[in-house]
Amino acid sequence: MTMSKFMAFAGTIAALSSLSFAWSITGGVFSNMGQPLPGVKITSSNYPEVNATTTDGGSFSISSETDALRKTFIPKESIQFSHNIISIQNVKANTITVSVMDALGKVAFSQTQHNVNGTLNFDLNRTSAKGAKFIRINADGHRNTYQLGKTVTLLKEGDPLPVFKFAKEGYQDVTYTMKAETETDVAIQMEPGASTPTSSAGVTDSTSSAAPTSSAAPTSSAAAPASSETVSSSSAAPAIDCSAKTLKSDTEIMVDGRKVIVKFPNGNFTGDKPVPMLINYHQIYGSAADWVNDSKIGKVALADGAISVYPDGAMTPNAVMGQAWNVGPCCTTADDVTFTRHFVKELTEKACVDPKRIYVAGWSMGGGMSNYAGCFLADIIAAGAPSAFDLAQEVVDAGCHPARPYPVLNFRSSNDGVVNYNHTLSQVIQSMPITFMGAKETFAEWAKMDGCTGEPKKTSQKINNGQYDCEIYETCQGGAKVGLCTMNIDHNEGDPNMAWDFLKQFSLP
Repeated sequence: MTMSKFMAFAGTIAALSSLSFAWSITGGVFSNMGQPLPGVKITSSNYPEVNATTTDGGSFSISSETDALRKTFIPKESIQFSHNIISIQNVKANTITVSVMDALGKVAFSQTQHNVNGTLNFDLNRTSAKGAKFIRINADGHRNTYQLGKTVTLLKEGDPLPVFKFAKEGYQDVTYTMKAETETDVAIQMEPGASTPTSSAGVTDSTSSAAPTSSAAPTSSAAAPASSETVSSSSAAPAIDCSAKTLKSDTEIMVDGRKVIVKFPNGNFTGDKPVPMLINYHQIYGSAADWVNDSKIGKVALADGAISVYPDGAMTPNAVMGQAWNVGPCCTTADDVTFTRHFVKELTEKACVDPKRIYVAGWSMGGGMSNYAGCFLADIIAAGAPSAFDLAQEVVDAGCHPARPYPVLNFRSSNDGVVNYNHTLSQVIQSMPITFMGAKETFAEWAKMDGCTGEPKKTSQKINNGQYDCEIYETCQGGAKVGLCTMNIDHNEGDPNMAWDFLKQFSLP
């Protein structure tokens, strides 16, 4: 399905909003035996000013309105949109950029002003931006996106809710993502043990019956760097007892209500020695059942002796685009980070998987999930090979914090007609716009996050259906590598052999 068909679902929402944004959360932290835990440190990966500690009774109360946090928020403003005229009132900013997009997410008008204190008016009748659908406002680095209709609606993706980490010596870390702007009586349960980050699956919240999400990456600075040792499917495996691993043949399992298809290598596979595992994320409007037949890298991994796994994405809102992945601002509300952790845990318990050699790959939105995994799953994923999708600008702005340097090789086509090679905003699901960083920008962002130095090594080669011009940083922290292979073959998966050869050289520390 082409992007033009995706865009047909763009619409408007009728609820007045302003640029101001506040949140508050109260609750308590308890042991697995129900005892209140005092002295638990609370920090946030996407609101760095958060620095709280539970009381002697284990309670906590955190709000964006505290003096320590107030400086991170944009001054209160109101936006009005009438007769194609945008009026932004009570503006106070050193630099403010206003961009207007059409229904396809194309920027039709953009203007930057400095030292603003008052009201800004934009007459779109005098520009090429008539029929505007979205407005993005960046005031001193704080950015929000609005949908324009009869009224102005703040899109929730423009203001990410906090992701908290709860840490206490002698207990496993817990991460928790707020689900609403105001939450009360949130109960955080911490398990005894080393400070290994866990999901927030044990959290209860009296304000909602929905399961809490946990899309934050573990942020412990103690994470060891990745090994640069080359590891192939046939290399020496770590001492893992596989005698009790009963899962050895192709099957389907259900995890968190979703299907996961598991394929085992043919031939000499006996299940008595740990082997690598490749997670294959499908495209939007796709499924595990489709991708198990179409994924080229999945077949290459199987042929090399690895287990290949195909999970189902969650359904998009109102099922308008079938199944997809939550890569930050789009395209479902599911917690795919926790879902991935859950099926990886089940498979490593039941099948003879080498837990240090678990990789991810995917095409289109599956490629987006493979990039997203680097931000929030780098503690269990050794490396990624995404194709035909970028990091989302909204995710990077909100805080992408890999637990360790994440080896990643992106495959992108310069003439991709679905996900543009360059930085662009697109509306795929109603009220869920997503900004593709662009192939080069994603490459540069990963190089920065992985601490790469020097110049990337450049190579060109013709493989089957086209030429691949690759750039790879080979001197990154922790032995990681960051690469971009540019093709000219439209919305394409890329070369599976090249991708698998890249992945299997890495292992978790």
